[in-house]
Amino acid sequence: MVLSSVIITYIILMMLIKLIILMLMTNQLYPKTVIPESIKNEIETALSFYPDLKDTAINFEFKKNIKKSTMQAQPTASSFLKRKGQRSYNIFISETVKISGEVLYTVDMPQEVLIGWIGHELGHVMDYKNRSNLNLMWFGVKYLLSDNHIATAERAADTYAVQSGMEQYILKTKDFILSQANLEQSYIARIKKYYLSPEEIMDIINQRDANLSEY
Repeated sequence: MVLSSVIITYIILMMLIKLIILMLMTNQLYPKTVIPESIKNEIETALSFYPDLKDTAINFEFKKNIKKSTMQAQPTASSFLKRKGQRSYNIFISETVKISGEVLYTVDMPQEVLIGWIGHELGHVMDYKNRSNLNLMWFGVKYLLSDNHIATAERAADTYAVQSGMEQYILKTKDFILSQANLEQSYIARIKKYYLSPEEIMDIINQRDANLSEY
């Protein structure tokens, strides 16, 4: 009995040490990132695929409702007064999503699906950070006015995520939206119209792996 208590105490202690180390590593790797505690693990997992964002200021924030979206990435207003390497970004996350006629909390979605969704938004940040301020402003105008540009932007974000190695999560998210969640048909139609299909994602994976095998 005493031995069992010692083993349990040891296991708990090791888990606490591991958690502390992980928190310290996250603070060191992404010191400028603001993360809600309720989805901390999912955000940290998604960020781990984007080492190029380790010095980028990103604020993850819940919103009551986001029109036509579950999540939305955008540069902060003050960023346009700075050089592109000094920009900061917001990733807004809708608090709820409507599934099968019921309103559910986004944090209650399957973990892999949530990671994939976050990974897609980080793909947008990767796209934004490589643009000049003028180019980024023009990008925003075209996104508001052109359906074709929406598709270009969303497919680029998907591509960044897949090229970063997040295909497992992106495909899980696609499957959840298109096949499992019973989301509103208007939302599903939007996903099919603007985002990469699972088949297109597999083509990108195959091309990426073929390129890697050449080295």
